[in-house]
Amino acid sequence: MNNIIGRKFQEFFLQEATAALGFVLRRLFHVYRKEDHMTNRQVRFTNKVCANLERPQAGSKTKEFEYTDTVTRAKLLVSKDRMTWYMRYTFRGNKRAIRLGEFPSITVEEAREMVIAYRAMLERGIDPQSQKDIQRKIPTLEDFSQKEYLPYAKEHKRSADMDESKLRLHILAKLGKKRLCDISRYDIDMYRTAIAKSHSPATSNRHLALLSRMFNLAIAWDRGVEKNPCNGIKKLMETSNVGRALKPDEINRLQAALNADSNVLGARACLLLMYSGLRHAEVLNLPWSAVELTDGKEQSEGRIFLEHTKSGRSRYVTLNQMAIDLLKSLPRVKGSPWVFPGKDPKKPMNNIKKVWARALAAGKVKPARIHDLRHSFASAAAVAGVSLYTIQKMLGHASSQTTQRYAHLADSRALREASMAAVTTLANAQPPASR
Repeated sequence: MNNIIGRKFQEFFLQEATAALGFVLRRLFHVYRKEDHMTNRQVRFTNKVCANLERPQAGSKTKEFEYTDTVTRAKLLVSKDRMTWYMRYTFRGNKRAIRLGEFPSITVEEAREMVIAYRAMLERGIDPQSQKDIQRKIPTLEDFSQKEYLPYAKEHKRSADMDESKLRLHILAKLGKKRLCDISRYDIDMYRTAIAKSHSPATSNRHLALLSRMFNLAIAWDRGVEKNPCNGIKKLMETSNVGRALKPDEINRLQAALNADSNVLGARACLLLMYSGLRHAEVLNLPWSAVELTDGKEQSEGRIFLEHTKSGRSRYVTLNQMAIDLLKSLPRVKGSPWVFPGKDPKKPMNNIKKVWARALAAGKVKPARIHDLRHSFASAAAVAGVSLYTIQKMLGHASSQTTQRYAHLADSRALREASMAAVTTLANAQPPASR
């Protein structure tokens, strides 16, 4: 009997010992595999520290390093080619992890803010992952721009076509696939900086303004965005470039070149800019219904009504005889409402850059912008003695400060005349009587 009990005890002991040994071996194997896969390190994060964290070496068994922020316990998972923010937490007894984004698009400060916000959700009994699922429904910048912003802009903004061009050619290629809530201030600043390298500071600032406007609308329309990532980003310093006034001999050579150009209609558009001082878009988008031409007894009269101007105010433009004669010489294209129709008569001409470039080359004129014709028109008026008030009305400037750029030309004429009057007085002065 004792032998039977002894054998039973031995069998039981061996079974328990074998099970315990198997458990220990499995745990050791699990720990080994875990350490082979990931190394965890405690670090006080800064952006500079994160940028220089050690990464797994090529060929190493360790695939990822997991670094833990000593401030908020945020996790930064570092592999050979990327760095990803995570937060680990327990909700109702279940261990979970939530992805915060990638460094450096998400900075240390932003990652900490997200962790603190998610911890607050947990305190209120809300699962941060459920909120993340809601965030997944937030549109990408591309979806928001195409489905909501651009349709809205076309109804409320005259420059909607320019916004569409900025988005299509530049912005969406860099940021279009990101959801609105994932675009950070860093993303905006890096994009703005890149645009400034290939374009002017002014263009970079216009892109920033467009993005800021879009995010403000997304916030107002409850599209899941709580703050505008453009806020706090300073505009770049813009250089003052008012172009140059063309010299009389340059104007003469340009007129000859334009009169000989093969694109007659495009050349006539350039000449109307030269004769009227109008803006580029005002001439190209000019309908015949806005042109008033009458034959007077002594001379013809004419004016143009501009319903949409840069200042936002409609105005009449009084035409001189050269502009009137040019408009009278233009043929009216059947079925087209435009003075300068494009290839599709139902649409206005949209580009005269090639005509302008040919005219500059043919006239051997130094590089100049189309807009310089407007400056040349105003400068010539100032030199001729026209008051700055009248020049302001001719150009349609909303503020007299804009017209002040021509003040030195008007002053130079007055000063020259005053100087001449002084020297004439001196020359005609009677010599003193001899004693």
